[in-house]
Amino acid sequence: MNTIYAKMTEEEIDREQIRLAGEILRRGGLVAFPTETVYGLGGDAFNPESSRKIYAAKGRPSDNPLIVHICRLEDMERVAARVTREARLLAEAFWPGPLTIILPKRPELPLETTGGLDTVAIRFPSNKIAKAMIDAGGGFIAAPSANRSGRPSPTLAQYCREDLDGRVDMIIDGGQVGLGLESTIIDLTDTTPIILRPGFVTWEKLQEVLGNVNAGSLVPDLNDETAPKAPGMKYRHYAPQGNLTIVDGPQDKVTAYINEKISIHRSEGIRTGVICTEETKNVYAADLVKSAGSREDEESVARELFRILREFDDEGAGEIYAESFDSTGIGRAVMNRLLKAAGQRIVHLG
Repeated sequence: MNTIYAKMTEEEIDREQIRLAGEILRRGGLVAFPTETVYGLGGDAFNPESSRKIYAAKGRPSDNPLIVHICRLEDMERVAARVTREARLLAEAFWPGPLTIILPKRPELPLETTGGLDTVAIRFPSNKIAKAMIDAGGGFIAAPSANRSGRPSPTLAQYCREDLDGRVDMIIDGGQVGLGLESTIIDLTDTTPIILRPGFVTWEKLQEVLGNVNAGSLVPDLNDETAPKAPGMKYRHYAPQGNLTIVDGPQDKVTAYINEKISIHRSEGIRTGVICTEETKNVYAADLVKSAGSREDEESVARELFRILREFDDEGAGEIYAESFDSTGIGRAVMNRLLKAAGQRIVHLG
């Protein structure tokens, strides 16, 4: 397959390329496209063959549900069998934006799209390119992140190209995404709303709208045999090619531990990397030291995380260490992604 490439910005959308993307989607093809969170890999949500193609292109297990992206608020009722009061409140507060809502699905939505479940994950992105493409493609686009399954989610089109060149019909390059972490996912099908994946719409913000919200587990059990209700709950995600270990504890002990490990790896001829912050970037002796931003600005840390993990792959880091982050607010989303990338490998220092 020859993959078509198109480049545009939200300020200057190439309407002809968007029209072409819509044609590809309507005939069952796949298009990688930017959103405000990460790049997505889109197919027609009502075409079961398109969903099968998404799983094949990503190498993704078919019981890992896809998120249905819409471009009009009222279209939530076209895919959800029942739109609850809570869903309407959240949509009014956070859509378009980085929030995914799980509701019971309508019967005409194929099980191939929902991972065999009777629920559907719905999102209304704010990125203007994404909204134009979704509209051109029929209004209902199933889309996971546009990467090979298990790898860090792409925040730049070049990473889509690395993973999916020749596997998808089209890649739309809309530049670097604004947020850098996938959407928050909240399940509204149980008695108490529960967060299945933390993100920029935090537990604190959701509580302000709904009141009682279950924060959920920081990282779901990878050995759970039940079908996952949302993307990223069952399988290892975001993993760099090198071994990633998170180190938690007092900063002086974290620094000493990581530098000791770096010394050992260097004697073994292994290239090392560290994920840290602006406050600590000068205290490590690794081959590659990458600051994700300041602890005073956790949104910057979230924005840079996946890019840093990809760069470690590009630069051949074999052993990678990361400082830990607070498990509240945006920090909870950062720790969720780090723990998944590390296969939950974390060292706690007293």
